[in-house]
Amino acid sequence: MSQPKLLSKNIQFYLNMIFFLSTLIYSASTYAESAEPSSREDGYDLMQLLADKGLHDIHDERWNAYGQMTFINSWKSTFPAQYTNANDSGNSLLNSQERSFTGTATLYLAGKAWQGGEFYLVPEVISERSLSGLKGLGSVIQNFELQKAGGQEPSYYISRGFYKQTWGFGGSKQIVASDPMQLGTTEDSRRFVLRAGEFSILDFFDKNSYSGDLRRQFNNMAFLTYAAYDFAADARGYTWGMVGELDYDDWSYKFGHILAPVNPNQLALDIEPFKYFGQQIEVEHRHEIDGQPGAVRLLAYRNVENMGKFSDAISAFNASAGAKNATTCTSFNYGSANASAPDLCWARQTNIKMGIGLNVEQQLYDDLGLFFRGMYSDGKTEVYSYTSTDRSISLGGILKGTRWGRSKDSIGLGYAAGFLSKEHIQFLNLGGIDGFIGDGRIKYRPEQVVDIYYSYNVWNEVWVTADYQYIANPAYNADRGPIDIYGAKIHVQF
Repeated sequence: MSQPKLLSKNIQFYLNMIFFLSTLIYSASTYAESAEPSSREDGYDLMQLLADKGLHDIHDERWNAYGQMTFINSWKSTFPAQYTNANDSGNSLLNSQERSFTGTATLYLAGKAWQGGEFYLVPEVISERSLSGLKGLGSVIQNFELQKAGGQEPSYYISRGFYKQTWGFGGSKQIVASDPMQLGTTEDSRRFVLRAGEFSILDFFDKNSYSGDLRRQFNNMAFLTYAAYDFAADARGYTWGMVGELDYDDWSYKFGHILAPVNPNQLALDIEPFKYFGQQIEVEHRHEIDGQPGAVRLLAYRNVENMGKFSDAISAFNASAGAKNATTCTSFNYGSANASAPDLCWARQTNIKMGIGLNVEQQLYDDLGLFFRGMYSDGKTEVYSYTSTDRSISLGGILKGTRWGRSKDSIGLGYAAGFLSKEHIQFLNLGGIDGFIGDGRIKYRPEQVVDIYYSYNVWNEVWVTADYQYIANPAYNADRGPIDIYGAKIHVQF
């Protein structure tokens, strides 16, 4: 498609988004003029407005509908680099100035079929342009919305479509608030929940109040979940499968079995659910310290996939005297033109990848909360669905604007670092590439980011966020960087 036509389609896409948004805001403001004050902290939304008018029971919902729109712009400055794409490796972040953006719109629809039975459908659209073709950053990709299958022309798809069944076993009664992908209801504190269909595993696992809802928080992907959590998913981050959850008062126990992609970081999923798959278990405990809520979560995952070990790729390269290199493979590969480097395509077979992580959140005051995540993955095999990371940590805090009279504003400061295994480093130093990284050689250092943001509530459910990121050792390479990235985000929810 020609550039003018593509530009025209993007302009039309965003004009449609703006028109839809303005119509929705106008309708909401018309309702709000005569409605009683809302009890929701974030102000009016469509469900609450209908409830205030007596048209909807928000505490025992038969249906609900929510939506969001988010636009993120990122600007990367020039940065020092001793080399870029050495020996035509092709996976370096370009050291020139670049601009990246994402625009997403999502509609969340839910309906109650019978007691405990619920259906959820979530259509979505995205338009995006990544930095350097989404290459050259491992654990600290600057925009969490970026997809491996995205482009500037808007893509429409169903992100989620699943069934949820809940069985109550007593305990105390808990009010569950109406929200996207959650019908407002009352549930037993002791219950079993089964979900089956299409979803992101992050919809149910590794939740964190201060590092997870990135449309209102940090921009960097390192704060979305564990960077080393190579959860099975297609190139958009979604999959099919089943998740079981047992809640027992302050404890939760979860297990998920989901489909893996046919090829790493691609859209097609393998439909043999017991040949190639991803599994995860998580134990969560919720608590209070001095009256302030917190939670501790322990997650472990195990993937069985057709993936290559770094050591096997190196052995194949050495055994063939360099004949099995990055330019001679006819099966799926990342297109490296480095003829003097090993390639994972020569090593793919059924392998197992495992990892374990700890997730902690704690509110210190009514307006201040802290978080920590850390994960250790085995580091033997290639990235298959998420970031090129073997071990990761992230930590930080978020302060609400209550102290300066803006309770719906927030400021956040986060630090994250990613690490590689010895086998992974050796493979990259020989010129190999792994999904998103590989400069042709490497002077290894942990990849790090400091992300600071201020989110300003413009009106009702509209936020504008300024974000700054300082990235050190991009792609774990001390020969390149540091990098300054400036971001602006507009988020609307309804």
